[in-house]
Amino acid sequence: MKILALDLGKYKSVACVYETTSLTHRFATIVSTPQALHDLLVAEEPERVVIEICPLAGWVSDLVGTLGIVLEVASTTHDAWRWKNVKRKNDRQDGLKLAQLSALGQLTLVHMPAPPVRQWRALINYRQRLVSRRTRIRNHIRALLLRQASVMGRGAGAWTRAGIAQLKALARPLAEVAPEELWRGELELELAALEALAAPLRQVEQKLDELSAANKGVQLLRTIPGVGPRGAEAMVAVLDEVQRFKRGKEVGAYLGLVPKQIQSGESNRLGRITHQGNRLLRSLLIEISWSGLRYNAWMRAVYERVRRGSKTRKKIAIVAVARRLLIRCWAMLRDGTRWRPELSST
Repeated sequence: MKILALDLGKYKSVACVYETTSLTHRFATIVSTPQALHDLLVAEEPERVVIEICPLAGWVSDLVGTLGIVLEVASTTHDAWRWKNVKRKNDRQDGLKLAQLSALGQLTLVHMPAPPVRQWRALINYRQRLVSRRTRIRNHIRALLLRQASVMGRGAGAWTRAGIAQLKALARPLAEVAPEELWRGELELELAALEALAAPLRQVEQKLDELSAANKGVQLLRTIPGVGPRGAEAMVAVLDEVQRFKRGKEVGAYLGLVPKQIQSGESNRLGRITHQGNRLLRSLLIEISWSGLRYNAWMRAVYERVRRGSKTRKKIAIVAVARRLLIRCWAMLRDGTRWRPELSST
């Protein structure tokens, strides 16, 4: 078998052509463009292409797929791919190791969704970045007023129209303030930045709502008490082709909601969760689980059963809720069924 392993770079990429029968290899360097890669694939005619997951993986996957070549996208977080105690590491060594691990079947592969799903995921992540920017600005404004012994109101009420109007009354253009009141000019700039974020965030959420309304999977998950549009759309976009998971345990491991296992001899210890997989969906699941304790009797029952009345087991219990909720969401998407509260004993 001829394997073409690519160490993809921003401007140039190194290709390793590996022959599994003779165990020989050779290298080539190309510019990281679709045309250059297409010409290389046509010239070499590999039976398998192997790449690492990276920002370039999307269009490379599409190009390889159009030529009917088997593609493997490797996760770089797996132990087999980590470089330990090496004296030499470069792009050629990366490409060769990628080809050798593929030939041995020792790579942990990553699922590459179709282009529309990738774009959907990107928009979901972009919305999260906008929300993070807004949060940082709000926290800065709170800290700014706190330094002036002016404490703002708590919660979302501080950011209503009335709350923003009170803040604007304190702000002044930076060019007009005296040296002892520079904080007023800083407040003016931060309020302007906060207002500038509102329009793009509103547009992104409007588009996400349109996509969710047309997606049956999102509508199924919205039937779960406590699950909102943002959590449902992230669940559907990240899980994507749910049939690729055979068991619920695979889904929990995919999102890093299973504990690490450390076993040696008679000792078998379970540690913290692995934190692998999509960080955004994992954090949303935890957030949904906390809020769902008030709205979803099933979540509350699971939480109390795992917590066993202990204050020290609260985090353990909420992770258990998140993992079981994830598995139930996967089963709903797999079977095309709505939420059934009568399954509260599972």
